[in-house]
Amino acid sequence: MENYYRELVCFLNAKLGNRQVAEDVVHDAYLRVLERSSDTPIEQPRAFLYRTALNLVIDDHRRNALRQVEPLEVLDNEERYFAQSPQCPLDHGQRLDMLQRALAELSPACRESFLLRKIEGLSHAEIAEQLGISKALVEKHIVNAMKHCRLRIKQWDAH
Repeated sequence: MENYYRELVCFLNAKLGNRQVAEDVVHDAYLRVLERSSDTPIEQPRAFLYRTALNLVIDDHRRNALRQVEPLEVLDNEERYFAQSPQCPLDHGQRLDMLQRALAELSPACRESFLLRKIEGLSHAEIAEQLGISKALVEKHIVNAMKHCRLRIKQWDAH
C-alpha cells in the first residue's frame, strides 16, 4: 500500500489545492486502514485507500459545515477567557501567565496561527500564506487554540 502514497497525495492535492492538507488526509487514511479491526483481507487496496481518503475529506467538510453554527468570527472576537471569574479573582499578570501556559501546550502551527491573528492582527488569508497552509487549516488552528485556552483557564480557575 505504500506504493500509492505519492499518487494519492497528488490526486488529493489536485482536488483540495493544498499539498499539506492532502498529505495530512493521506496520512490519516493510512492510519485508518492500518487500524481497521476487520481480519478480512482488502481485495483492492488502492481503491480501498482512495475511498478511505475521500471519506475523510467528506467527513471533514461535513464537520466544517456543522461548525458554521459557531461562526469563526464570533469565536475570533470572543475574549471571555480574558475576563475574570467572580469566584476566583486573579490579577492580569496571573491570567496572562495562564494563557501563556495554555498556548505552550499547543502544536507550533496552532500556536503560531493564534498569535498571528490575536497579536499581529493578520487575516486568515495572510496567516495561511505566511505559514504555507490552507486558510481552512488556519481557521481550524485558531478555533482549536481558543477552545483549548478557554478550557485550560476554566480548569485552572476552578483550582
